[in-house]
Amino acid sequence: MGSAGLARLQGLFAVYKPPGLKWNHLRDTVELQLLKVRGLAFTSLKVGVGHRLDSQASGVLVLGVGHGRGLLTDMYNAHLTKDYTVRGVLGKATDDFCEDGRLVEKTTYDHVTREKLDRILAVIQGSHQKALVTYSNLDLQTQEAYEMAVSGVIRPMNKSPMLITGIRCLQFAPPEFLLEVQCMHETQKQLRRLVHEIGLELKSTAVCTQVRRTRDGFFTLDDALLRTQWDLASIQDAIQAAAPRVVAELEKSLRPWLGIQEPPGPGQPWDSERPRFALGPESHVGH
Repeated sequence: MGSAGLARLQGLFAVYKPPGLKWNHLRDTVELQLLKVRGLAFTSLKVGVGHRLDSQASGVLVLGVGHGRGLLTDMYNAHLTKDYTVRGVLGKATDDFCEDGRLVEKTTYDHVTREKLDRILAVIQGSHQKALVTYSNLDLQTQEAYEMAVSGVIRPMNKSPMLITGIRCLQFAPPEFLLEVQCMHETQKQLRRLVHEIGLELKSTAVCTQVRRTRDGFFTLDDALLRTQWDLASIQDAIQAAAPRVVAELEKSLRPWLGIQEPPGPGQPWDSERPRFALGPESHVGH
């Protein structure tokens, strides 16, 4: 590969991670595909991974090559929200909140209605929106903070529990239901637990059957390369197509926080597990 080809292999791109594939295996596969065609221009190549997805989850996974690995850190510091579709099934509970986990309880769900579910989701969203303001450490009496709130760029200053900025029901056909969740600082396990706790709030039980990330910051499903596209040419094209948007969005997201936010410590994990309740950052939704 010449220097021109190498220059086109510097930046961020997204792939679609299928369920059942570990994120590190996916990264290694992409890395090997790129190393196959390397030339004298470089002797090694590393692919970095952004906000991870566990093996059971699927969807948008952002990768970085070359200076793109540094941009992954910028994405972290921007505290961008991510979108998921989360599917649940009423009537049973398992030890790991997943459909194939060890069954610990079965319950009825005839009394559960769409209205009851929507009411609980509204309480969850309200609870998390209040927490978002708290963790942002902003004085909302100031003009700057007010403008940030209006423009929707309020972000937590540093670490926080999972924060849900939006949640709604897309489909309700008991026993199944499908949620759309917009959040930050989440793990997929916490989203599965969210389904479990919603089941409890409905005076029933529920397990999670699917967690699918549809957006990570400014990358969506439309940007995500399928497995058949994990090749040099497709990755170069994806990096070049995303580059202007990456620069613009990161600048827009980071500008309000410059000089305010502390960067993460060395080696700080992006998706570290925190033993938090899923329904609210501090407590359960009241019955």
